[in-house]
Amino acid sequence: MFEVPNKHRERTHPLLSSTDAAGNNGLFKLSFKGYVVFCVASDGAGWEHVSVTIDRKRCPGWETMCFVKKTFWGKEDIVIQFHPSESEYVNVHPYCLHLWRPLDQQIITPPTELIGYQNEK
Repeated sequence: MFEVPNKHRERTHPLLSSTDAAGNNGLFKLSFKGYVVFCVASDGAGWEHVSVTIDRKRCPGWETMCFVKKTFWGKEDIVIQFHPSESEYVNVHPYCLHLWRPLDQQIITPPTELIGYQNEK
């Protein structure tokens, strides 16, 4: 279930500020492992979406993206990152990654044995 962390909503940003009335849409500023994670969330046009940047000149890493996923979605929700065709590529920010989840269909995933072996517990 998609849910924004309202306590981290940016309410004073000159361009991207919002109030709780914006629902799941707005800029959210999180802290993770000593740096700032900026998330722009939206839930329009049939998609839940979070764009992710950090206060460094590099893309967010795997741990950061997992943190954002857990912050905005539930443990069992599946979200994806797209690598679009070159003709549809858009680069507004050089260090931004995106998480997506469609509202009207289930995301298929490969069998776990094709991804790797799981440790027995």
